[in-house]
Amino acid sequence: MANPSAVCNGHLHHHHQKQNNLLKSGICKKNGITKGMKKNGVSNGTLYKKTFIEHFEQAPMYVAVLTFLGFGVGTVFGYLRDFMRAWGLEKRNIAAEREQQKDFVPLYQDFENFYTRNLYMRIRDNWNRPICSVPGPQFDLMERVTDDYNWTFRFTGRTIKNVINMGSYNYLGFAETDVNALKTVTIELQKYGTGVCSTRQEMGTLDKHVEIEKLVAKFLGVEDAMVFGMGFATNSMNIPALVGKGCLILSDELNHTSLVLGARLSGATIRIFKHNNMQSLENLLRDAIIYGQPRSRRAWRKIIILVEGIYSMEGSIVRLPEIVSLKKKYKAYLYLDEAHSIGAVGATGRGVVEYFGMSPDDVDVLMGTFTKSFGAAGGYLAGKKDLVDFLRTHSHSAVYATSMCPAVAEQIIRAMKCLMGLDGTTQGLQRVRQLGRNTRYFRRRLHEMGFIIYGNDDSPVVPLLLYMPGKIGAFARRMLEKNIGVVVVGFPATPITESRARFCVSAAHTREMLDTVSTA
Repeated sequence: MANPSAVCNGHLHHHHQKQNNLLKSGICKKNGITKGMKKNGVSNGTLYKKTFIEHFEQAPMYVAVLTFLGFGVGTVFGYLRDFMRAWGLEKRNIAAEREQQKDFVPLYQDFENFYTRNLYMRIRDNWNRPICSVPGPQFDLMERVTDDYNWTFRFTGRTIKNVINMGSYNYLGFAETDVNALKTVTIELQKYGTGVCSTRQEMGTLDKHVEIEKLVAKFLGVEDAMVFGMGFATNSMNIPALVGKGCLILSDELNHTSLVLGARLSGATIRIFKHNNMQSLENLLRDAIIYGQPRSRRAWRKIIILVEGIYSMEGSIVRLPEIVSLKKKYKAYLYLDEAHSIGAVGATGRGVVEYFGMSPDDVDVLMGTFTKSFGAAGGYLAGKKDLVDFLRTHSHSAVYATSMCPAVAEQIIRAMKCLMGLDGTTQGLQRVRQLGRNTRYFRRRLHEMGFIIYGNDDSPVVPLLLYMPGKIGAFARRMLEKNIGVVVVGFPATPITESRARFCVSAAHTREMLDTVSTA
């Protein structure tokens, strides 16, 4: 395997010329790369140490037809309403160009805006609902109503109490307000205050940052780690420091926007492979080594594979053993985003690396966030010490972004120590196991009731397919009437025929709560 520290120093020796010759001579053909698990969970090869089961059931054809028909009807009525607005038959609530701007390129009149004002606006009440309590297994919601079909809202002053929270990423239940649990956080808040007011490279590195970075490295089993104040920026502001012009990024088609943005900002060439499809990835790797860069045919400076641990919209888990096998075979690098998987899977909550029984050394760049399982904010990058030292100097977040709040760092430290058993209890391990039990129970219940759900049986992200656009708003409103808060997602965030509700299971959910949701 190539030296992982070369990810950061720009002097990567891929041995691409050697690989190129081997491929042309036919020596490097498809050998030793298992194709992974089939959808029925049958094991292929020896890469997997446990059964790997994922569900992506296709809906009947009539569902797809009715879904397209629903969008078609909505579009026709949208154009009709636009016509009525243009002739003054209906009030225009949206921004419009002034008469003096008519000769300029229009700012607002495009299809995206058409979709927003005519389709999204009809179901806008299902998003951005303000809550007024801790986002634990239940929360309190500020009631709001609209008098103009969701163009504006007003608050009634009433609070909807004890709504079952199936939308927050509170996987381990650390989003809590228990005084005893938050005692150390309170102490650090009184000691350091609320903000650092400086970047890591200036006056913003505190002893709490040193402590948390050592703890994260120990938790993950790597040499070093660096923390950042924002999870999204951990990807978007650090990928450009690792790769640039002359490098190749191979990105899963369902990667999060933060990964996509970071890849685009880097200036590297980006190629997309089909989701969790090892044949697609291997074809791109082979072509990259044989043909090199476009026009010049020079070898790529670096080839880096970007994947996620758990894909937050599909509920699927990365096929890490196969990807690591391909990465080693073709001397590429691997960047693993464990935003949703760290804390949520693995016997002790150490993410997909532990879930598959692999070594952290198999992954060159380990990334994760503290915004989900740890009930805090921020993110981390971890790996070899050379890599982290390079990021301390070249990371855009380290140079320009304000450091993590000390009280937030203490919340992460207390949650991570709980997971590691360093608090003298087994509470952390119990939370991980409870999350696994809740996840499997809730998924099994939905399957038994005949719903089509996506993803891996061990993923706490549970997408329930709704398909038709009319069901998006109806489902969320109906659930809220039953005192259940859910996230609904539709086009363009999902394929046009795959609108869905996304449930996020927590260790803090009781069996009664899950039963209430499944029977609502």
